[in-house]
Order: sequence, then C-alpha cells, then structure tokens
Amino acid sequence: MRIDAHHHLWAYTAESFGWIEPGSAIARDFDAEDLVAAMDTAGVDRAVAVQARQCDGETDFLLACAERQPRIAGVVGWIDLRAADIADRLEQRAGQSILGYRHVVQDEPDPDFLLGDAFVRGVGAVLARGLTYDILVNAAQLGSLPRFLDRCGEGRLVLDHAAKPDIRAGAWHPWADQIAAAAQHPDLFCKVSGLVTEADHAAWQLSDFERYLDHVFSRFGADRVLWGSDWPVCALAGCYRDTFEIVEQFVARHCPEAATAVFGGNAIRAYALDLA
Repeated sequence: MRIDAHHHLWAYTAESFGWIEPGSAIARDFDAEDLVAAMDTAGVDRAVAVQARQCDGETDFLLACAERQPRIAGVVGWIDLRAADIADRLEQRAGQSILGYRHVVQDEPDPDFLLGDAFVRGVGAVLARGLTYDILVNAAQLGSLPRFLDRCGEGRLVLDHAAKPDIRAGAWHPWADQIAAAAQHPDLFCKVSGLVTEADHAAWQLSDFERYLDHVFSRFGADRVLWGSDWPVCALAGCYRDTFEIVEQFVARHCPEAATAVFGGNAIRAYALDLA
C-alpha cells in the first residue's frame, strides 16, 4: 500500500491563507475529490491530511473531509498546545480521526520557540496520549530541535519537509549538521516532503535533490524516512507525481529494498495507522 504522509486541503480565502500569494497556482479551493485525482496519478492508496491554519476550525474541516473520503487515513490537526487545559482539549478530540497535531513553528519569530515550557508541556501531553507530533521549523529554529526532543518525552515525532533545506541556493551547512544531530533521537521520523518547492521552481532537476536525500537517508536510516507529497503546495513547482518520482527514483537507485517502508510502512508506524 502506498501512503502519502503529508497533504493539505482548503477552502481558499485570501484572509484565511495570507501565506498564499494571490493569483498563484494554489490560490484556490482544493478538496478531497481533487486529492484523489492527484493520488491516482502516482498510484497512491491512502493519505494523511495535515493542518495549514492555526485554528480549531481547521481541524474540524479536515476531519469532515476525512469523514467523506475514506482514502484519507487520518488527520494531523491543530490544537492550542500552550493552553493550560491542554489535557482536557485533547480529551475532547478523543475518538475522532486524529493521528496527531502540528503547530506552524516556522512562522514564530522566536528561534527558541520549541523550548517554551508551555509548548513542551503541550507536546508531551500529545505524545502521552499515543498521538504523533509533527515538527515544522525554519532554518533558525532547527538548532533548538535536539534540546526540544530531549525535553518532550518518549513518543512518535515527525520532522516535516526534512527541515526545508535551501536546495535552490545549494546551501548545505548548518542544515546538514543540524539534521544529523536531530537524527540521533531514536523516536524522530523524517518526511522527505516539500522538497520540490525548496528547489528552483522553474528549472529544478532530479540531481538537485540527490545529496539532500542521501544525507537524510544516511542519518535517519530508511526505516525512519517517509514520503509525503505536500500537495497542493507542490503545485508551485511541480505536479503530484513529480513529488513521488523524485523520491521513488532515489530509492530505486540506492535502497530499492526499502521502497515498501518509505512509501507506506514507515507512515503506518509513524502515525500508528489502523487501515483495516
């Protein structure tokens, strides 16, 4: 079974999605039917919906989409992780198709946002319930990641988009060293998702991704790497199938025996998916 570990859905308005450039390829609605059509271009069976807005309504919207479309395996939603009553809020969501939660940390100006006491406590509460926490950070915040991982306790954590290396500029350090440090944490998975939009949108080539993928696979091991499309954001630089083929061709060249894990099995473990 092929599983897309990272996609989005939205009913677009400029007010709700201020990070989307008006008039761009993604400044429109993307619903579950659009998702299924895209998945079929790459033979993908199931997918994990991930939040793109910081509000409870986003989680409700994604849960409603999952209810209507059975090929959505579950939802990584948003919740106020710094809330004093975080345990009660998590309990109110119990029994829903929630796989885990995410906060868009990359939009926070504080490079040490991950280390805030209330935030760490909230993530710990998520992990304690057997849910997954998705980590989305920018380059300035990546250095805090090992300390955050040490503080938040045992549980499943997933680093989104391989921490967004600047592939367009060919940048390497400090990303490479910081990824290697984070990978030493045994509970951390890494998504090779969103890479196409970190490359030159108009002129990327498969070779542009080679050393970044090689570094991620060598540090995490193929048993902790999972593929995600980051659709529809990927449409800024390529189609859904492009995101699959970038990783598929790398795996075919370097670790073909890991294809089942990278394109499905690792997502099942990272999100404790029940696909019965």
